[in-house]
Amino acid sequence: MQTLEVGCGAGFSGDRVDAAVPVVKTLIARGGPAALMFENLAERTLAHQHLIRRANPSLGYEPLLELELGPILADCLTNNIPIIGNFGAANPQGAALCIVQLAEKLGLPKPRIAVVMGDDLSNQEGRTLVKQHLNNAFDERRFVCANAYLGAFEIAQALKQGAQIVVTGRVADPSLLLGPAIAHYQWSASDWDQLAGATMAGHLLECGAQVSGGYFADPGKKEVPGLDDVGFPIAEIFEDGSCVITKADHTGGLVDCRTVKEQLLYEVHDPAAYITPDVVADITQAKVEQLGPDCVRLSGVKGHARTDTLKVLAYFDGGWLGEGEISYAGPNAEARARLSMDVMQKRMGRHMPLRFDLIGLSSILGDDGGSLLNNTPVTHSRDVRLRVAAKHESLASIELLLQELTALWTGGPAGGGGVRVSKRQRLSNLACLIPREKIPATIHFI
Repeated sequence: MQTLEVGCGAGFSGDRVDAAVPVVKTLIARGGPAALMFENLAERTLAHQHLIRRANPSLGYEPLLELELGPILADCLTNNIPIIGNFGAANPQGAALCIVQLAEKLGLPKPRIAVVMGDDLSNQEGRTLVKQHLNNAFDERRFVCANAYLGAFEIAQALKQGAQIVVTGRVADPSLLLGPAIAHYQWSASDWDQLAGATMAGHLLECGAQVSGGYFADPGKKEVPGLDDVGFPIAEIFEDGSCVITKADHTGGLVDCRTVKEQLLYEVHDPAAYITPDVVADITQAKVEQLGPDCVRLSGVKGHARTDTLKVLAYFDGGWLGEGEISYAGPNAEARARLSMDVMQKRMGRHMPLRFDLIGLSSILGDDGGSLLNNTPVTHSRDVRLRVAAKHESLASIELLLQELTALWTGGPAGGGGVRVSKRQRLSNLACLIPREKIPATIHFI
């Protein structure tokens, strides 16, 4: 049987919208069975899309969907390359209708689109189920959404039924690759080693360019050529579940044993038990081999029976985050920035805990313990940007914080400028496990 190649067109919501073009060109040039996956859905991304759908029921799916699919839709449909994406987010049916309209706009025949449903537990019945498993931790007043992590078999079923595009909401990221692999090789739900191997191939691709040099480069230590044109990855899946990772032809970036190992371990808590809805993967005996330039083989992944439960993540209103920045430059810049910190602490510190960062001196490695407030200037920096941030239940209190920072323009030390303020709703989450038979998934064709 011919092997299956799966390319990745996006690793998160907001990824480069032109990344899939060279991937699709490469899949077409190589010939043979192929599929294209888009992984757009971080946990917080999904919750924010639920909030957007509340305000506008026609939205709630990937906002860059047309820009992502527009350049490659015709080529994929013409060359029988199915597209699988969790770009449905909080509104998979809305995403599917958006794709129908895009195809019409491009003058293409109406594609056969399947929508995987069942992950969204935000309705009353779903909330009741989640509440039972979160016990007293469930706050009805603050509830935003709840979604279960579905698996790959509904994706595979849709492809077997002729879907050219499969739209999902929340599914486990690797399932976007595993679904077409199951459909191609006709694996059963108990082919644990094959399912586990392809799951880890999906894990390697799910973050887009992370496995092909992005998030890996460190000048002088880990060199990556052509990072400005980093190629997105492609996995060739074999019948036994092993894979070979490459990248789009004629692109920059790097695929070697180091990039693959880093991504293989990314977000893996227990290498002996990487739990997904489809299988429990064990990579403790996995083998990573360099076969050639930008060509790495992964084999030896073992699989164990899937769990009886599915992970469900529930999101709740977490109040508000406000942050503001102001710059100081020239002689004594740091001292003036610290004086602004002192002013903000005295005016707003009694209302809420404040976080201060001196960008350029202490920001990423700063802390919330007020250490900056207690230190005296120790550098002679001539360019310092002060950041003040706080969280609060009250929007009015956050707006007062931002007003106070803006007032530093003329009410603070000399030479402050470049004030910028912003506010956004915060979210908190709780996870639970629910028996999978209580969360049935369904497929609808548009």
